[in-house]
Amino acid sequence: MKRTTLSLIAGATALAAVTGFAALTAPDGAAAPEAKATTRLPVERVGLVCPAPSTSELAETLYTSYTPAGTGKGSAPAAGQAEQPSAQLRTVASTTTGGGTGGKKPKPAKAPATVTAPGKPVTAEAEGPAVPALTGSATGALAPGWTVQQTTVVPAGGARGLLGLGCGAPDTDFWFPGASTAKERQDYVHLTNPDDTAAVADIELYGPEGALKSQFTEGIPVPAHSTVPVLLSTLTTEAPLKDVTVHVTTRSGRVGAAVAAADDKLGSDWLAAAADPASTAVLPGIPADATSVRLVAFAPGEDDADLKVQLSTTSGSIVPAGAGSLHVKSGMTAALDLPDLTRGAVGSLLLTPSDPKKATPIVAALQVVRGKGADTEIAFIPATAAVAARATVADNRAKGSTLSLTAQGADAQVKVTASAGSAGGTPVTKTVTVKAGTTTVVPDLVPGGLKGSYALTVEPVSGGKVYGARTLALPEDGIPMFTVQTFVDDRGTVEVPTAHQDLGVLD
Repeated sequence: MKRTTLSLIAGATALAAVTGFAALTAPDGAAAPEAKATTRLPVERVGLVCPAPSTSELAETLYTSYTPAGTGKGSAPAAGQAEQPSAQLRTVASTTTGGGTGGKKPKPAKAPATVTAPGKPVTAEAEGPAVPALTGSATGALAPGWTVQQTTVVPAGGARGLLGLGCGAPDTDFWFPGASTAKERQDYVHLTNPDDTAAVADIELYGPEGALKSQFTEGIPVPAHSTVPVLLSTLTTEAPLKDVTVHVTTRSGRVGAAVAAADDKLGSDWLAAAADPASTAVLPGIPADATSVRLVAFAPGEDDADLKVQLSTTSGSIVPAGAGSLHVKSGMTAALDLPDLTRGAVGSLLLTPSDPKKATPIVAALQVVRGKGADTEIAFIPATAAVAARATVADNRAKGSTLSLTAQGADAQVKVTASAGSAGGTPVTKTVTVKAGTTTVVPDLVPGGLKGSYALTVEPVSGGKVYGARTLALPEDGIPMFTVQTFVDDRGTVEVPTAHQDLGVLD
């Protein structure tokens, strides 16, 4: 996620990285010399983690692996690196903690989702309850922007639903507002260690009254190349709570983290980590036909947060009737129901300080329900950061995919590319203008002659900050199954100082 270390391509880049380190470690407390210039170069290696998709016998999972064309083209391999670039996923072992696979031997996917060239998605299928977690890395020209989407269909049972997740980078700090320990919920936080050494993680739970009395939450070992699913309700002796914020940190090492949430009545989906705490939060892509929307927010600092709640619609920003503000006490989880929010049009929620002079950092997520009665499905939309340079969501289908973009602060232009299909098709690119304070749906952007699934890539061109989300809807037996993935910047390039500093400070 936020602090993942990325190695760089070419010897000049390595030299720049060394000199940058030298500048930060000047002797005798001397001021670090300022870099005279920087440049942006494609990353040379990235890693991703996909949690074990399901424990259901009926689960069918599709992995889609994709690297956008362009950024890494023509890049040279770093010293000591094999000339042939690669992007591949590998299985890891499962360790049961408060739940899991029931001791069944992990079964690998039929074929790892291996990308061989930028610009074309590659897919792999897996079935059943014993499919393991996956970790992987991409190198060389396949590294910049490498994206893996994990999509699972569970047609019946307690975990029924369409579960979608963009596999994330390992990190040391994750926030998950929107989790639950309620009796009707089975929420597991999956901790996956992609590295050669063990990691140690802590899990903190916060309810409406503050931190929950917890047990077995400190010093959770996550062995090397393994995954640990932890059932949240087993971590506390306090009464079940509808709204809980989960904070995952590591004492040593890195993990990938995601929450698998299953509701006995509403369905199931993955809850991805929210953007880092900030005084403003954007939650894009609320489906037009949402029948229930619940906002969950948490203030991790020492100050309370008073938030203004706005909905960015296709025509402008409005204040939801009777739900225009939310008070979030420090260290406590707050929730707000937003009935009849979208009224037939896709929208995005914007949270800002009620008083700009009192900007308190928060984390936030939405729980969204489509359908009514027994035919319902649930999904989650975490607050997300703006797309800085480029972001991709893979596994889009000819029917059922909806791309929505929202601009804040100023009008914005973005370039949107629908890639070639995994089994054939011609890429299509379109420039889209998004007016400030509105949400724009991008229709009919499908590759020509599409066969298979495709990826959607968003690149800002000019103007204000842009946030995006993709909704994938795959109805089954009258149930409006869906999942929403936000566009997270792919960090395909990294800013590197030029080698003007004096290496003598290392002596």
